[in-house]
Amino acid sequence: MPSAPTLGAVSIESLVAQHYGFVWRVLRGLGLSASDSEDAAQQVFMIAARKLESIAPERARSFVYGAALRVASNARRGLRRRREVPEDAEADPPASESRGPERHAQLTQARALLAEVIAQLPEQQQRVLVLAEIEQLEVPEIAELEGVPVGTAASRLRVARQKFRELLEAARDRNPFLEPA
Repeated sequence: MPSAPTLGAVSIESLVAQHYGFVWRVLRGLGLSASDSEDAAQQVFMIAARKLESIAPERARSFVYGAALRVASNARRGLRRRREVPEDAEADPPASESRGPERHAQLTQARALLAEVIAQLPEQQQRVLVLAEIEQLEVPEIAELEGVPVGTAASRLRVARQKFRELLEAARDRNPFLEPA
């Protein structure tokens, strides 16, 4: 059986194993539904497989991140053309007895609100916010992935967090975890 193509000493299988979760979460953070994120993540790794020999091992994460941004942009453009609103019911776990249906409904409502608030941010701010808050990356790592100076990444993140807080406060009455004012 022929061996799989390699990335230096890393196979495409290792690349997927190391970066699939990161790519999927970035795609979700950029507004794709769970099922669209699955499809888009597969596209990212198909692109990586075609370009495997030209990807430097130390740049693998940057490569899949850049590919994910392009694939997400194309996917969102396709969704707008189809004028569909993604349904994320499949992303919600079934209500468990320990949480109960009320808690499940609150979590579903909160996820929808979070996605809506993030979608209102400019794309650069969405990306740095997702990388910092969901991926828990430090500013220098964000700067490297975004291809910008550290100060620029820090500034974008500061502005994104402030704008996010403002948008969330404006939607306060729709937050299921806050008491009505």
